Amino acid sequence: MSLHITSAANPRLKALATLRRRRGREQTGQTLVEGYDELGLALSAGVCPQTLFLCPDLMADPAGQQDVVDTATAAGAEVITLSRAAFEKVAYREGADGFLAVVPAVLARPEDLELPAQPLLLVAEAVEKPGNLGAMLRTADAAGVDAFVAADPVTDWGNPNVVRASKGTVFSVPVAAAPTTATLQWLSAHGVRLVATTPDTDTLHTDVDLTGPVAIAVGTEKTGLTEEVLDAADVKVRIPMSGIVNSLNVATSAAIVIYEAVRQRRSGG
Repeated sequence: MSLHITSAANPRLKALATLRRRRGREQTGQTLVEGYDELGLALSAGVCPQTLFLCPDLMADPAGQQDVVDTATAAGAEVITLSRAAFEKVAYREGADGFLAVVPAVLARPEDLELPAQPLLLVAEAVEKPGNLGAMLRTADAAGVDAFVAADPVTDWGNPNVVRASKGTVFSVPVAAAPTTATLQWLSAHGVRLVATTPDTDTLHTDVDLTGPVAIAVGTEKTGLTEEVLDAADVKVRIPMSGIVNSLNVATSAAIVIYEAVRQRRSGG
């Protein structure tokens, strides 16, 4: 019989608050996944939850959603049910649906990644907003990007808001984090061409060969990529723009260039 908690002051629930902070995630090696869909994707990617907190009163279809509960239990998760008041206290998203799990945090380094012979990679340097990282993860998942590396990361992959914004694809896309210098050295050691996105070039992204081993690099919307990355780039590209602004949202920019790479690779067989 699973444990049932009704008080938000319960020590088991207070401990969840520490996982909302980066220091707590790094110290424990854990993070949070909230939501039926997000947890289902994480489970399908092989994630093994350590604890699953459920609130039947908030679940849309307890019987129909039992599949996630069964899969998590089979993976070894402890199941704890919460009262509605207790669950809403620990939930970190609006419109809580009654699913919250503690899972191992994503802490990989680039050297831990296994790459195919002709990888398509995405590198995001110092991107801060979890929503942008999450959107890029969803694009990377949809486009079949082989790995996504955060260079000089401001936000860690285990940030619950990254998990939420990515709809759980942070667990389906191979991800890693490292300082910019180490990331550039790793790319060079693996013979991966670096394609840097910047408005300060005449070369369009459609005029460059994006087949073969390629890493597409994007930077912050305010300052773009650092000089270190731009100097190391094999080629610099820009997206044609006709409006009055000089940059697109970083996630949008990444998606445009990634899908051009996908188009070229498919056209080339």
